[in-house]
Amino acid sequence: MRSTRPSLAVVALASVLALTATACEPGDTEAGGQASATASTAGADSDGKIKVPDDLRDKLKEHGINLDKWKNGAWKNWDRDDWLREADEFVNPIIKGLWNPDRMRDADDPDQGVDDNDLSGDQGVTDPTPEAVNARAVAPSYHANAATAGKVFFDSPEGTMVCSATVVTDPAHPGKSNLVWTAGHCVHAGKKGGWYRNVAFVPSYNDAGRSAAQLENATKEQIAPYGVWWGDGAKTSQQWIEQGGQSGGAGAPYDFAVIHVTPEKGGSGKSLEETVGSALPVNFDAPAVPKVADITATGYPAAKPFDGQKLYQCQDKPGRLSMAAADPTMYRIGCTMTGGSSGGGWVERGTDGKPTLVSNTSIGPVTSGWLAGPRFGDVAKGVFDAVSKKFADSQ
Repeated sequence: MRSTRPSLAVVALASVLALTATACEPGDTEAGGQASATASTAGADSDGKIKVPDDLRDKLKEHGINLDKWKNGAWKNWDRDDWLREADEFVNPIIKGLWNPDRMRDADDPDQGVDDNDLSGDQGVTDPTPEAVNARAVAPSYHANAATAGKVFFDSPEGTMVCSATVVTDPAHPGKSNLVWTAGHCVHAGKKGGWYRNVAFVPSYNDAGRSAAQLENATKEQIAPYGVWWGDGAKTSQQWIEQGGQSGGAGAPYDFAVIHVTPEKGGSGKSLEETVGSALPVNFDAPAVPKVADITATGYPAAKPFDGQKLYQCQDKPGRLSMAAADPTMYRIGCTMTGGSSGGGWVERGTDGKPTLVSNTSIGPVTSGWLAGPRFGDVAKGVFDAVSKKFADSQ
């Protein structure tokens, strides 16, 4: 199976796709066993100058980071000892203009895989492998037809990567959310790494659905019509941090993350939800498989035969996938989306017909054909609540 991890050149993708995750401060755990990683990031005033909050300045000093040097390329130092030492802190100062059209267009899908032998069908409950469902292209404009969808970009030791993500509601700021839901592996490397860098969200990426050739000469406004939003706080599950890795399915049932974002340009005063005009509520009591008629998964698949530039969806009735008897059973659907769709939202419509987010793309087979995602419960709610509460007094 392959992982639908952030897009990066497919590395050691033996069989399943998994997403990247955000990490948290070790020892700072909360109900449900989640770990948190919060940090203020530098904001940009309307004149383009960087304004560094005191708490970020202190954290940067603790890590020996000079902001000017960091902005000029010091972030590219992925010395293993330093990266692991800093893994408890999500340090993500805005570097204005870093995510230009070329970097966004060329970001790869960071797939991670697991052997079929790791799928222990005799543990927990696993239904037969679903029939493949061909991903269908979302008709442009994406803002009109899938306003909450977008891409998460970040830098890793392996290169520039990309995942998919969803704008979600925030009870602390009704109608004015700045929260984004994605896979844990899209922000943190798991047990053998730390937080990724330069994490940013682009809603309605390539809104007009231009081809890769057309995008070669596209402006930043055409690629990112609703701006670039930098992560200034993030949280994932402690389980992902302790178990997740570049290969294998460990940690996948807890492979989710929440990012709080702030606009790169600053100054407008509008929240992300107000800017895109929509946000999805999250269902933390996600229904059991027999109670779900169908699920729609959305994402920007980047591994072949896709190129990561267009938005796709798959709709299917889910089955069950168990990675380990002790872990929650995951949703699994037929879908031909590939790496790069990692982190993309899974939506279910309840008896009232209203859409809610119940999962995100985490893993799938190398040959494509199906995707699996965690079923949201108490651990996911703990991750979400921690970020919401952290920024409850902001905005």
